Amino acid sequence: MPQLLSLQIGSARRVGIHGRNVLTAIHKQAAIGQVAVMPLGLAGDEQADLSVHGGLDKAVYAYPSEHYPFWRQARADAGLAGLDDGLPWGSMGENLSLAGLLECEVWVGDVLQFAHCALRVTQPREPCYKFNAAMGFSHASKVMAQQGCCGFYLAVEVPGMLQAGEVFELVAGPRRLGIPEMFSAKLFKHLR
Repeated sequence: MPQLLSLQIGSARRVGIHGRNVLTAIHKQAAIGQVAVMPLGLAGDEQADLSVHGGLDKAVYAYPSEHYPFWRQARADAGLAGLDDGLPWGSMGENLSLAGLLECEVWVGDVLQFAHCALRVTQPREPCYKFNAAMGFSHASKVMAQQGCCGFYLAVEVPGMLQAGEVFELVAGPRRLGIPEMFSAKLFKHLR
């Protein structure tokens, strides 16, 4: 069964990106113990730009842990070896670091059924310049677009509680639109 390896939350804060002072909540930290899951997301988690993150359909962001070795290598290839080689869970800005569930196995409408809550898959994440800054190199969002390792957003189907270490079941939805297909449809703007 797939597993929730780590659960992250973060506060919006101002950081310097390309000489500008920008509000972002991409920097997530591991949550200890149980975290309440409410219709608009996890207790204690914030989103800085509600036009692209957050809301009912993008309440929680999940990311496959299987992509982390790729990103460690991409950072090394960009000359960032030695700078935070650990790349802790949450480095992609995700709330949920998952094991055993890749984008190619997920369809819009599928439900991640946990013991005490249920989360419905809604859409892929689209990377932005804040992701470039978080990863430390200017073409990280383009690399994400090329590789399709985008993760996916979740709506809260049944509020409840979550805790790192839980296993969950993937309950199939209508299976009409896969995350990779939906991401590919939006891909062109990220490859410029």
